[in-house]
Amino acid sequence: MTKKEKAIALHDKGFNCAQAVACAFAEEIGVPEEVLFAACEGFGLGMGGMEATCGAVSGAVMLAGFKNSCADPAHPGTKASTYKLTREITKDFEEKNGSLTCKELKGVETGKVLRNCPNCIMDAVEIVERVLGL
Repeated sequence: MTKKEKAIALHDKGFNCAQAVACAFAEEIGVPEEVLFAACEGFGLGMGGMEATCGAVSGAVMLAGFKNSCADPAHPGTKASTYKLTREITKDFEEKNGSLTCKELKGVETGKVLRNCPNCIMDAVEIVERVLGL
């Protein structure tokens, strides 16, 4: 099963978009699925109400931190490189889909859907695989 297929299967099970993307890579980043599931819960549906960043993108950015962070609170030294990865993830997603905002992607105000959830999830997974090498 590909990561895209795994993420879609998780979404079909009821995971939100952020959870589906992040949990698809649990094994690769060495974080239990339950931890990623809980950490991503509030990021679904554009941070709970379609007004903010797409959950699939939020899940991808969370993976950037897990993959790149030095995880050393006493000597934080990887923020700049993680921010660079985050910019690449968000730039790629926005270029492909026309927005980072759930409400805009779903066409809530315009009636024009730019991208549905399954396609946002698959795009985010593809970007994670390419940008983060997972």
